Amino acid sequence: MKRKFTLILAAVAMLSVVILSTGCQKLKARDELNKGVNAYKNAKYADAVEHFKLAVELDPEFPTARLYLAMSYFSQFIPGATSEDNMQMARSAEAEFKKVLEANPKDEVATESLASLYYNEAQGEPSLDAKIEKLNVASQWYEKLIALNPSKKEGYYTLGVIAWMKTYPRRMAVRSELGMKPDAPGPIKDKKKLEELRTKNLESVEKGIEALNKAINIDNEYDDAMAYINLLYRERADLQPTAELYDQDIEKADNWVEKSLSIKKIKAAREAEKGGGGVVKD
Repeated sequence: MKRKFTLILAAVAMLSVVILSTGCQKLKARDELNKGVNAYKNAKYADAVEHFKLAVELDPEFPTARLYLAMSYFSQFIPGATSEDNMQMARSAEAEFKKVLEANPKDEVATESLASLYYNEAQGEPSLDAKIEKLNVASQWYEKLIALNPSKKEGYYTLGVIAWMKTYPRRMAVRSELGMKPDAPGPIKDKKKLEELRTKNLESVEKGIEALNKAINIDNEYDDAMAYINLLYRERADLQPTAELYDQDIEKADNWVEKSLSIKKIKAAREAEKGGGGVVKD
C-alpha cells in the first residue's frame, strides 16, 4: 500500500513537471508572438517570420502565431515577380494558411488571404491559359469566402473582376484576328468565331455580372463594382447574336458609367464637407 502511494506521488510530481513545462512553453510562445507582432508592424517581415516560427515550434496549436506566420510570408510576396525566392514565399504562405484552415476551416482571414494569394500569383503567369487557370483557383477560394461571409462585398467584387480578366483578352484577340478595331461597334461579325467566343466567355460574363450586382446590393455606393459591371456588359454586348441586343447591352454599360461617376461626385462632396468645405467640380 505504501509503495502504491509512493508511485502515485511520483506520478503526480511528474505530471506537475509536464504541466509546468507545457505552461512555460506556452508563455515563451506568446513572448515570441509579441516580438513577431512588433516586427510585423514595423514591416520587418523576415524578422517576424523567425519569431512566429519559434512561437509555432513552442506551441504547435497556437493558431494566432501560425496565422501571423502565414501573413508574414505573404507580405514578402511580390505580385508578378517570378523569381525562385518570390515563389517560395508564396508556397510558404500557402502552406501555413492551409494549416490554419485545417485547424479551423471557417477562418475568414486565412480563406481571404489564400484567395488573394492566388489572384496575385495569376498576374505573373506568362501565358493567358496559365493565368486563367490560376484565376480559376482564386475564384474557388473567393466562393468559399462568400460562403463563410455572404455580406463580404469584396469577395463578390473580385469575382466580377476575375470574370473580366478572363474574358477581355480572348475577345480582343478575336477582334484583332477579324480586323475589328477595339472601339469598332460590335457584335463579333464572324458567326463561327462568335459562337466559339460565346462558348468560352458567356458563362463567365454572366456570373461576373451576377456577382457585381450582389456587391452593389450590399453597398449601393460601390462605384468600383459599378465600373466593372459596365465593362462586363461591354463584354456581353460583343457576344450578342444581333446588333439590337448589342446596343441594349452598350446602353446598360453606359448607364453604369453614369451611376459610377455620380456616386464618385457624391462621395467627393461628402469628403469636402467633412474637411470643412470645398468646391466639387462637375
